[in-house]
Amino acid sequence: MNWTKLLASIAACQLAGFVGSLFTRPAIPSWYAQLQKPWFAPPNWLFAPMWISLYLLMAVAAYLVWHKGLGSKGVGTALAVFLFQLLLNALWSPVFFGLRSPLAGAVVIVVLWLAILATIIVFAKISWPAAWLLVPYILWVSLATVLNISIYFLNR
Repeated sequence: MNWTKLLASIAACQLAGFVGSLFTRPAIPSWYAQLQKPWFAPPNWLFAPMWISLYLLMAVAAYLVWHKGLGSKGVGTALAVFLFQLLLNALWSPVFFGLRSPLAGAVVIVVLWLAILATIIVFAKISWPAAWLLVPYILWVSLATVLNISIYFLNR
């Protein structure tokens, strides 16, 4: 086990979450609280622990791929795809909460979902466990996508 790579993976993923929280936290009790939400919207308290857990799973998945070595076939590409989806993940909160734009958030989250799917596919070619660790993430983002789009339609 390479602890440096594992800790770097955890730090990168949790940093994406931290950046998002800077835009999310202030908007929850004000703007987001006033929005019409669908019946299936999870309670607000669930989001932080869920995302912390998902970022940890993402970090371990990235580590498993990175641990194969950048010289190994497909690893560099897989990590680039992973970093792209992580950037989209970090971008969604400033767009949805910061800009207060469910429409723009919907565009970002749909592209994010596709990027997560691409990450799972390229990770599976290198490490099946890494790919499977991302399944809870794509399932949560699937729910978040439907929630985001529903919020857009309920509040236009």
